[in-house]
Formats: sequence, structure tokens, C-alpha cells
Amino acid sequence: MSIRIALDNQPEFYTNLDHVAGRVILGLNRAEQVGNIVVKLEGESVTALQVPNPYELETGGHPPGPLPGPPGSVVGENHKVLYKVQQVFPDEYHASSSSPYGAFPLQPGEHEFPFRFKLPINNACSDPEAMSRIGGLGGLHGFASGAGLFGMGGVRVMDGSKQLFLKHVTRTLPPSLTGYPGEAEIKYYIKVTVQRPGFLKENWRFQVGFKFLPIEPPRPAQSGQEAFARRPFAFRPRTPPLPERKRSSFFGRKSDASIGSAADPSSSAPADSPHLPAAPSIEMAGRLPHPAVFTCNQPIPLRLIAKKLVDCHEQVRLISFQMDLIGITEVRSRTLLNKKINRWVVAAHSDLDIALSASPQDEVGNEFTVPDELWKSKPLPNTVAPSFSTCNLSRRYELELKLGLAWGKPKSSLLGKGSYSQGQTIFLPLHFSEITVFSGITPPPELVEAARNTQPGRATLQIPPRLPPRASSAPSSSSSQQNQGRPPLPPHPVNDPLYPPQLQPGQTVPPYDDAPPSYDEAMAENLSGPFDGTQPRPAYSGITNENAPSQMPAKS
Repeated sequence: MSIRIALDNQPEFYTNLDHVAGRVILGLNRAEQVGNIVVKLEGESVTALQVPNPYELETGGHPPGPLPGPPGSVVGENHKVLYKVQQVFPDEYHASSSSPYGAFPLQPGEHEFPFRFKLPINNACSDPEAMSRIGGLGGLHGFASGAGLFGMGGVRVMDGSKQLFLKHVTRTLPPSLTGYPGEAEIKYYIKVTVQRPGFLKENWRFQVGFKFLPIEPPRPAQSGQEAFARRPFAFRPRTPPLPERKRSSFFGRKSDASIGSAADPSSSAPADSPHLPAAPSIEMAGRLPHPAVFTCNQPIPLRLIAKKLVDCHEQVRLISFQMDLIGITEVRSRTLLNKKINRWVVAAHSDLDIALSASPQDEVGNEFTVPDELWKSKPLPNTVAPSFSTCNLSRRYELELKLGLAWGKPKSSLLGKGSYSQGQTIFLPLHFSEITVFSGITPPPELVEAARNTQPGRATLQIPPRLPPRASSAPSSSSSQQNQGRPPLPPHPVNDPLYPPQLQPGQTVPPYDDAPPSYDEAMAENLSGPFDGTQPRPAYSGITNENAPSQMPAKS
């Protein structure tokens, strides 16, 4: 026996509104009785944190409040941000026949069962109505065609009631994320379960992971404003050179008195002597478009400007430049919070020699823009995930610039360096605290127009059969107007002997009790994905190994 999942035209990563299609390939070396085959499309955001000792915290020996468990224990949260189920076997042909054991024989050989999902826009765990409708064993809740031998069997579905006890937010599906073993991860995968009825027979399971990168939200309009981080500074004034002592002979020196008399009186001039140059003062400012939005795999739109503050005819030079992107990941579990810091070096240059003024005779207040060749060809690394916020995880970014500035250039000679030849060097930091990173995947225009009215994507169960729709009196004009924007309902069988409808007195046709889809799901059915041939799919690697085993602690 062998099970594998073959995805059709699998890209490097999937995004919202993409179709996840493939085949479940089941290889049998002997005939087997199979109750059903179920494919699940799942995504989960898992966090786990250790409860600290309240008296060891930096709170002056007072506990911060009630803790979710005893000190040293591990508490976790598991949010099912994506959950879709599709039954691929039995199909209509096998379901039309009756089986006393709730199973159908599959002959030896290789069998293929196609499946197809469409990735929603928002997370599903924030929809309490959808979560409350999921749970239990498939064989007991009508998910399989029978209860199996001795009433056992069935495919277990997620217990959505557990999600109702957690705090949720409605956001776009977060990207795949690993790299914090034992603390946090976001994974997406496809799981297949082959249900085998029988008292001593276990179900066959197999899963394969995939990477996910969400579409970006609507970009803010360009306002022409800029966010800036600036820092003025001044170099220390140079001190005059010390008088040189003259030797009286080859083996000895003159006395101190003779040295003082031989020295040039003009050599002991004060620091503010007109013969000495004034110390330069300059202001460095980094400017970004406001709001500061970066794009994955694209350079940072930075402007670096130097402003002259004092009348000094000596130039200040940029000798080193480093640009770091800082990622701050907030991990939440119950009432615990932990921050993880990641740092990416986007651009780094040393041994530079760039004058920070067009001319030494520039007037006070002149601004000089540093050439952007230092960073314009350095895109963000493909391991940078876009900013996101989900129920128990969030990621935001900051930008830090490290500038090395020097006044004067060292000059070497055969006898060593002179008093004025050694230049002063200062390393100046510039910091931007609010940076947003977008994925660079442009959403469809229809989705941008309706972005303000989207609702949480529901967890769906594509489980046949469904009860037929209500066939009563003609609908009112108001209800018909409300249903104009909804997609047409799929056809449903009139009746099924395994699921007898419950009729009210005097009712001849059972009602259609399936909840209508949410707004974004109904809209997403009519929208094509962002990669419909109009734009290439950008490179995204992340640090995610989608098929690696989970590194989170086992559930207690």
C-alpha cells in the first residue's frame, strides 16, 4: 500500500484566490475495503511559551498578574486559520450502491482521486459560526456513507468548538513561518485520510506541505510626504601641535629652559587661533515615503541627505554605510507575550570615500543628497516575510542605518604621521521604528474595491449530499434583490435514503438548511487569482521548510 499527493502545476508558493488542485494516488497490492477518502486543506498558527517564575521577573518582585499555569509549564495556542474538507471517495457511482458495512471494495492497482480547493482571503478561525458547525467523527455525523463494521470507523474532523475559547482577529491569511523551534510556527498542508472500516484496522494518512504568501492590502495613496530620521553632530576642534624639542647634541638634550627659549612663541597658539580650521558640523537625515512601505524582493526607497550647519571649508566624508532591516515577531500564548528579533543586512559598504558636500565653499544650510548607488541595487532578501498580524502571532519591521563619517584623511610620510594628518571618525545611527513590508502580490481590482466590506472566510465542508433547497411560495421582491449578488446555488439531490429529511407537519419538501457563504467567499468564486498570466510570481524562499516535521512541543 502506498499513498502520495501529486499537485498540479505546483508553484514555489501559493497565495490567496489560488486553486490548489491535485490528485490522491492510492496504490494497493491487494483488494481493500475503503469507507471513504477525505482530503483536507489546513493551515494552523501554533505558539507555545513557558510560564515564567513571577518573582524572577523584572517587576520588583511582584507578580504581573494571574498566570495561565504553574511556573515552568508550557501553555500553547493552536489557531486553525484555514480548514477545508473535501470527500473524493466514494463518488456518485459508488455512493449509489448500498453496502452493509459502509465500505466499498477497491481492487489491486493504482487509483487516482482528483481534488480541488480555492484558497480564501481571510482566516477562518475568527468566524464562530463556521467553527461551531465543524466537529466529530465523519462516520457518525453523516460524513461517511455508513458507520462501518461494529459501528466503528469514520474520519475525525477538527473540533471547531475549541476555537471558540480563544481570542481571534479577522485578518488576511498569514504567510508560512518557521525558525522559532518550540515557540511559534505557521504551516499549511494538504492531508489525506483513507478510512478503513473495521475493529482492528487503522486509517491510512498522508500529508504534504506547501508555502503560502498572502496578497498585499490596498496600498495607500501617494501623498508626497516623507518620514525622516535625522541627527546633527559636530566634530571636536583640533588642538595645536606641541613644540618640537631640539637636541643639543647627538647623545644629549638641552635643558628645559633652553628648550622653552628656542621654541617658537607662535606655536603655542590657543585652539581657537585663526591659523587653525574650524570644526565642521553637519546633519544627516534619512527620508522614506510616508507611510513607509517596503516591498519584498525590491530595493528600499531611501534618500540620504547631508546638511551643512556651520561655515567650515573642510569636507566631511562618508567612509562606511550599513542598512539593517529588523524584524520583530510578537509571540502570544494565552496571557504570555514574547518578542523575537531578527536582523537582515540589506547593504553594507566599508572603505568608502564620498564627500558630503558639492564644494568646500558651500553656504550654511546647503543640502547634499548622497548617491543611491550604495543601496538601489540591493533588494530585500527573499527570506523576508511580509508584515502580518494573526490571532497569536504578528510581525513588524524597523530600519536602522549605521553611517561612518570622518573629518580629514590620514596622510602617511616617511617619518610617520603628522599632528594634523589623523582624521576624526564618528559612527552615527539613524532609526526608523514603523516600517511595513508588503508581499508585492497585487490583489485583483475587484477585491481592492470591496476590501472595506470583506468578512471572515468560512471554513467549508464540501461534503455531499446536501439537502435540497426550499421549494415553496415565490420569494418576495426584497429577498430577490438581496440574492442578486450571490452566486447560484449548486443543484442538490431530491432525497437520499441514508439521510431522511425531517419534515414539518404539512410540509412536502425539506428546507435548505446550509448556511449561505460569506461575502468574500461568494466574491472569491467569481474572481481569478493574482497570477492569471498578467504578472510573474516573485521569488520567495523564507526560512520555511514546508515538509519538515513540526518542532512545536507535543500537546499535553
